[in-house]
Formats: sequence, C-alpha cells, structure tokens
Amino acid sequence: MPASSPSLADVPAPPVPEAGSAPARTRERGRLHALDGLRLVAALMVCLYHYAGRGGTVSESWHQSPSRVFPSLSQVATYGCLGVQFFFVISGFVICMSSWGRGLGDFFRSRVARLYPAYWVALVLVTGAALVLPAVVHAVRPDQFLVNLTMLQQPMGAPRVLGVCWTLWVEVRFYALFALFVVVRGVTYRRVVLFASVWTLAAVVCRTSGNALTDQIVMPEYAPFFVGGLALYLIHRFGGDLLLWGIVAVSWLLGQSTATSGLWHPGAHGDFVRVPLVILLIVTLAFAAVAAVALGWTRWANWPWLATAGALTYPFYLVHEHLGWFVIRVLHRGLALPAYPTLAATVLGMLVLAWLMHRFVEKPFGPRLKKALKKSRTPGIPASFTLPKPK
Repeated sequence: MPASSPSLADVPAPPVPEAGSAPARTRERGRLHALDGLRLVAALMVCLYHYAGRGGTVSESWHQSPSRVFPSLSQVATYGCLGVQFFFVISGFVICMSSWGRGLGDFFRSRVARLYPAYWVALVLVTGAALVLPAVVHAVRPDQFLVNLTMLQQPMGAPRVLGVCWTLWVEVRFYALFALFVVVRGVTYRRVVLFASVWTLAAVVCRTSGNALTDQIVMPEYAPFFVGGLALYLIHRFGGDLLLWGIVAVSWLLGQSTATSGLWHPGAHGDFVRVPLVILLIVTLAFAAVAAVALGWTRWANWPWLATAGALTYPFYLVHEHLGWFVIRVLHRGLALPAYPTLAATVLGMLVLAWLMHRFVEKPFGPRLKKALKKSRTPGIPASFTLPKPK
C-alpha cells in the first residue's frame, strides 16, 4: 500500500528504551502532516502514470495512445510509476512508527482493519463497473473474485480485479517479515537495525540465487526502499548517527539500481522512454523528502487539511486506475469532453470517491473490524496471554 500506510494519528507515545538497546535520547513526536502530504503526492504520481504515462487499456479509453493525446505531459507522466517506490519508503517509516510500543496482536488488527474495508468496497465498485461497461475491462469469474477478497490472488495465480493490488501483496510481505522478526519480540532500536541490516544483505545475496521462492520472500527489488524508510524513522526518533545514515545511503544506492534496471533497458524505444538519470533523480528526491520529515525540517507544514489528504490516499489509490479508465472513456469518447478537462475531472472525481469511501467505509467499519478482532480469542487462552520474553 504503497498506499496502505496506516493513519498517522494516535501513534503511541515512546516508551522508555530498554537498557543498551537504543540511544538515550528520543525526540518529541506529534502528527507528521508533511508525511500525509507526501503520501498523496506519491498517489498522484501513480495516477498520472496510469492516465497519461503508459499505453495499454488506457489507450482504448482515450481512443489513442496518451503520448499523442498529451505529447509533453506524457513524457513526464511516464515516470509516475516511481510513486510506488516513494510509497515504500514512506511505508517503512510509518510502519516502524506505528508499531512501536505495540504487540503482535495490535499490529495484526491494525493492519487488517486498515487494509480490508476499503479494499473490499473497491473490488465491488470495479467489478460493477466492469459489468456495466465491459469495453474497458472484463469482470473476472465469481471464483476469481472470491479469491481476490483475500488479497492473496497473486500467489494463488488468480486474475487481479484491481490492477494496483500487486503493490498490496508487496506490502503484506513486508508486514509479515517485520512482524515475525521485530514486532513479535517488541520493537526496539537494536532489533530494527539488525532487521534492516540482515534484510539488506539477504536482498543482495538473493539476486544471485535465481530462486523464485527466496525472491518472493526477500523482495530484493523493493527491500531497499522499506529499509531506507525504517532507518529514517530511527533517525527521526533517536537522531542521526553514522550507522543509521549508512543504512539510508546503502538503501538509496541499491534502490536507485533496482529501480533503473526495472524501468529502463538499453535500446528501449517507443512512445514512453525513460532516461536513467531522471529515474535516479526521482528516487533521490523520494529518499530526500522522507529524510526532510525525519530531520524535522517540515514542521512548518502543519496544515490540518494534510491529514485529510493522507486519509484519502489509500482509497484513492485503490479505485483510481480502472474506475478512472471508465470515467475517461465516458467523458472523452462518449461525451466528447476535451482531453485536459477530462483528465482534471477524472482525478477530481476519484478524489471525491475516495473521500466518500473514507467517510462511509473506513471511518465507521475499520474501528468496528478492529474491535471485533480484539474480541476474537482462541478458546482456553486468557485475554492477558502474551508470548514469553526471551531471557
């Protein structure tokens, strides 16, 4: 998620660090409104890519390639796919922040309550639109739709209802790794640093193994972005030192390499061509933007409306792609609205839909789902049961 980062509100206060596990100093922390704004920027980058920076299905909605509809804008929009990597840096920062001082059960419940209500509604909306206007995308079979409800359709080999949900599968694997190796024993400075260091080494080694299973678990192409976000949160919380900035630097160096190798190939040609130097610049700006938040340079951006912007990011990310293509087809090809007004109206419409999903789905049903999960306990296990701490 990419876009699936939790709300930044109600982050638990920092506990007293255990002896020898963290620097003695911690910083005062409040809501990081600038991080909310960065999440929306990343979502809009991906949105611009899906509407104007790529070919495929969206070309059918515009009735021609976006490179011809938007000759100049499309050359910028094609880099919008890097909003996903931007999301992953933010996600590493926010997941570390939101899990501090919380147990495994709280971590699991918060993730489920945050991810699934809006996701289920998005599945229904996109499937309904596909049935009404199958000229854009076709609805999947009922059995495939039901698999999509689990968010595990990708490893199950089922078609995706939401094109963007491949990033949710990446996020889920990150959550699982972080929960199993850090949250289960309690989040501390030492454990996060050890996890970040080992994951980085595993990601590098994994690229030489050629093993599909280890690739799925370790995610070498995305690990540097999550690790960079984790280290930047530690810098925000405890202050920077050579070790933490070293982890960030290595993450940036590896991240720009995986991003460039994934998005650019020698001799590439066509309507949408990316320049390696621009990819490097955008990845650098993504790390730098989150670093600015970590260092407290963005405290001046304390506008309350940024909290709303951050809240809209996840539902907007879920619905903007396929539903946006439907809207473009109706407005541009059906009603002959010019290209730029169509683009603006589609983005605005998806933001309004995202607000409706946040207001009438996430806000009422997320807390209820979390509360229901908290009440669900295995028979015979007392409510106060916790894993024993290692001696």
